[in-house]
Amino acid sequence: MANSNPFVPPSAVDVDLSAVAWGANRTMSDFETGMWRMEEAQPQLRSPIVAVEVLDRAPDWDRLLDAVEWASHVVPRIRMRAVEPAMQLGNPVWSVDPEFDIGYHLRRVRLPAPADFDHALRMCRHLATEPFDKARPPWSALLIEGLDDGRAVFVVKTHHSITDGMGGIQMMTLLHSRRPDPTPNKPDRTPPAPEHLSSVGAFGEEVVSEIRRAPSRIAKLVRGATNVATTAISSPITTASEVLGYANSLRKIVTPPARSGSPLLHDRGLGRWFGTLEVGVPELKAGAKAAGGSLNDAYVAALLGGFRRYHEAFGQSVDSIPMGMPISMRTGADANGGNRFTAVRFNGPVSETDPAKRIRQVREIVLGLREEPALDALDVAAPILARLPNYLLANWYLSQSTGLDLQASNVAGVPVPVYLAGAKIERMFPFGPAPGCAAMATLVSHVGVCCIGINLDTAAITKPALLMQCLQESLDEIVALGVTTEGA
Repeated sequence: MANSNPFVPPSAVDVDLSAVAWGANRTMSDFETGMWRMEEAQPQLRSPIVAVEVLDRAPDWDRLLDAVEWASHVVPRIRMRAVEPAMQLGNPVWSVDPEFDIGYHLRRVRLPAPADFDHALRMCRHLATEPFDKARPPWSALLIEGLDDGRAVFVVKTHHSITDGMGGIQMMTLLHSRRPDPTPNKPDRTPPAPEHLSSVGAFGEEVVSEIRRAPSRIAKLVRGATNVATTAISSPITTASEVLGYANSLRKIVTPPARSGSPLLHDRGLGRWFGTLEVGVPELKAGAKAAGGSLNDAYVAALLGGFRRYHEAFGQSVDSIPMGMPISMRTGADANGGNRFTAVRFNGPVSETDPAKRIRQVREIVLGLREEPALDALDVAAPILARLPNYLLANWYLSQSTGLDLQASNVAGVPVPVYLAGAKIERMFPFGPAPGCAAMATLVSHVGVCCIGINLDTAAITKPALLMQCLQESLDEIVALGVTTEGA
């Protein structure tokens, strides 16, 4: 029987390969095309997704190689490169790399003594900032050994055009097992045959693909127009109200927050710094419940409280900061992988010193944004944006993101103990891309622990260690709400 939870790997040989679908489309979507191309004009807009797993010991190297090789059979996208059509007339086409080499993408290093997790994290950061070789499949992985306490770190970097954060977790679970011992007789697939697709061939595929998609697109437009016309005739007031409501919603979604960014966080650059925080899921939930909010509300409130403390350390005060939040649009019918998310932007309340009140403020804002009819604005605009020249596309995105001081993402993780080639995974820290914003915070729950990865732009955050201290203090303050309530 297929596993009902996509983040929990099967326990033994009951892998249902028919249920593993990844990347149903051979061509990138318009949205993915935009992410792929805009970084060519603006390196600040590079969008790697990085997962850092902390292991209790070094995994068996040969087993790890075999696991990645197996995963590349199950998910052919791992073996595919993106081929641009001639003169970029159309979207890039995914094609099996004729020179695919596991050894190029998966490497190992041993840190010189003394070495701790911070040393390994620096190496992860350097890996994250290296641009992809776009002539090859856009992913890489590194096993870091030699930590003084005997632990190891496994880091995987993928380009955002392959998948979003939730899809990245789905991909990582293919390498995980619920037991340390090898799984015998694991079902396999024949690896995809190498392809020698040229830019001219990619253009031809795009033309054929557009022709095939045209009838369904036209039919969808006709159905939509017919429904609107019918409703307009039978209930013109309702129709006008809905159109006006969508227009107002669209204005909220695409218009940047009214408040400009903090002067303290104004600059942007290419430097990145990684930091981590962790807190128990029950503890954070208890703090959230005490204030009448959800775990996500408490998480965002903790981040905002940390930014307030950071500003206070510089003798500055700020009422709010412009921030963004990705919202998953995935449903059970969506295939694994790919990108199925949208984004909302709002003024994050920073000045509120009462953590409970801040949680309730965040909750009210986020619940309101999740109900906006125009959440699909990115999908609607993507076909137009993908056709812009790269420099215009990059400048448009920078205008949308550079004013953001913070982005916060929350992705469901693995709820049960899992292993990587015999080594137990103790923590999984996610580091989302921070294109144009001062800081990107991402939370993944792993076996009862909220693992939070903070990706900072060092031109904006000039004292990253100080910010991490401020964030920890704010997180402790949120947790204390639950402790106080239990003791009352």
